[in-house]
Order: sequence, then C-alpha cells, then structure tokens
Amino acid sequence: MKSARIALSATGCAALLLLSACGGKEEAGSPAPAPAPAPTSAPASSPATSGTVPVSNADATAPGSELKVGDRAVVPFKYGTDKTGTIAITVKSIELGPKEDLASYGDKAKGMTPVYIRMSVENVGGTDLTYSTVRLRAVGPDNKGTGVIITGETPNCQSESAKKDFKTVGATYETCELQAIRDGGEVGGATYTDGDGYKDDPVIWKK
Repeated sequence: MKSARIALSATGCAALLLLSACGGKEEAGSPAPAPAPAPTSAPASSPATSGTVPVSNADATAPGSELKVGDRAVVPFKYGTDKTGTIAITVKSIELGPKEDLASYGDKAKGMTPVYIRMSVENVGGTDLTYSTVRLRAVGPDNKGTGVIITGETPNCQSESAKKDFKTVGATYETCELQAIRDGGEVGGATYTDGDGYKDDPVIWKK
C-alpha cells in the first residue's frame, strides 16, 4: 500500500472477413463442371477495428468538454520526463465512502468524507506508458475544487498504476482515485487537468 499524506488547500468482433469455398463431388462419366469465372477484383480487406489502430492527440477530447459518468475521454498524457502518449479515460463512478475509511489518516481527516473516483484507463496511442499513474480531481457542484487535497488509498479504494504491458494499443487497467470533501459538502464531478491545454480548462465528468 502506498504511503498516504493529506493537507487542506488554502482555497477551498472485431469485423472478421470469412472466406469459404466448397467443392462438389464429380460423378463418374459426367463432364467436369465449367470453371467458375475469375473474380474481377480482389475482395476488400476488413477495416481495422477500434482498439487496434493508434489514436493521436489530434483526436483528443477538447479542453473544457463536459461529460457524464460513464463517458470516455481521449486525452494527451505525460508521465515523468520521458513518457508521453494518448490515453482514454472512462470514469465509471463517483461515490462517497464511509468516514471510517479515513481512520488511518488520524486527526488530519477529521471533518472529511472520502470520495472515490473509479475509472478505467486505456492506452490508445500505443506508446510505452508502463508504470504510469493517472490522477483525477474531485470538484464541487460549481466545478471548483473541494478545498481538500488528499493522496493515498483506502481498503475500499485501491490506487493502481499501469503494468509492464501498458505499451500497446488497447492495453487497459482499472484504478480508484481517492479524494475528499468537507463533511456536509457535495461532490459534483471529477476533472482531468494534467494534459497540455487542460490545466486551465479541464475535461469534467459530472456526477
């Protein structure tokens, strides 16, 4: 389990082409059947299916886009100094956890309720993004920050990173992002702010 720290902020199928051929059995004494006419053109190859062709940042979801939980966003992604690519994030749920889940944070978590953002992450660019980690932020109904900054995980919200095979198109993993709100507050959604152009104009999934 990763170390945890907490602080308060100041401001708040695939299409498969099947080709088959059948032959008839010749009866003795009967003339051989005339050969079938040659096709005038070769059959068209099946189109590449989703999940097999790299997607570039040119196809990214526009900064400032407002989505719903369950929607998929394609975004540019940078991790560390040497890992860049394109990923797709699908926020599956944004839910409040029991206050008891923050017991390990001690007095620092008094007056706070955990928020669990569950998502799937897909490598759609095909670049090597092994061991990378995606972060989303919880926001209130007004799309502004919750006033709480928290990192770590709980038994009911395990933070996962990309595995060693996360370097091909279609590679996926699921993770949970721990956030928090002050008791009595509301969570309105989750935002992605890490890619170029998204810091000041994030993609948001509304709860």
